[in-house]
Amino acid sequence: MPTLRLPDGPTLAYDDTGGSGPALVFSHGLLMNRRMFAPQTAAFSGDYRCISWDARAHGETIASGPFDYWDSARDALALLDHLGIERAVFAGMSQGGFASLRVALLAPERVRALVLLDSQAGLEQPGADEVYLQIAETWRAEGLADDAATGIAYLILGADPAVWAPWISEWKRRPLDEMLVEASRTLLGREDLTERLPEITQPALVVHGEVDVAIPRERAEALAAGLPGAGGVVLVPGAAHAANLTHPEPVNQAIREFLGALPA
Repeated sequence: MPTLRLPDGPTLAYDDTGGSGPALVFSHGLLMNRRMFAPQTAAFSGDYRCISWDARAHGETIASGPFDYWDSARDALALLDHLGIERAVFAGMSQGGFASLRVALLAPERVRALVLLDSQAGLEQPGADEVYLQIAETWRAEGLADDAATGIAYLILGADPAVWAPWISEWKRRPLDEMLVEASRTLLGREDLTERLPEITQPALVVHGEVDVAIPRERAEALAAGLPGAGGVVLVPGAAHAANLTHPEPVNQAIREFLGALPA
């Protein structure tokens, strides 16, 4: 597993398929990790250089203190620098989309295009803040109970229990420390970027699970409407929040068609 030690402390874990093709940078959602993009890496590594990485407080990357999604955006840019990549397509799922939007605002010249998967520019639904933070606090203090794990899996992965098992096992192995709570605070403390979307002019693809209850469909529609380079929302029938993982075929098809239409 390659890593990158950043000057402010965190050591990022990442995977890089290498090659000379255009770069795709995959940024995962809350409680997930870089391995959630295995279906995309398998599909695109023949033609593209696929980089997936663990954000702070996730997977094999350790958080060294409080952070926000602007820090995550800078982490992604530092990873590009480390790998000698000038420009990339940034594909972000949920919070990975929050970071990818911020990369586009910080360094638009480094972003060839955006692929935003079950994400949004705005804030959480009313009442979600208290629920998410309570789950994180209880998880840290008492471990992850089976009913809580099932609820999280259903929210992120949809209704198929067969998909839940490896992720629930991984969540139960997580260290019970401040990292998880810090990741939740980052999610809930972010600012609304809706008014800044017109500044992001790169081509953009917005893909959304048809039955995503974590981020409602209208949030994805608002995201697509606010981005000058986006068309309409590509809905994935039957998919919940992690559509790219649970329904990779239609998601990969949409991504491939989008990438194929990009200017050189």
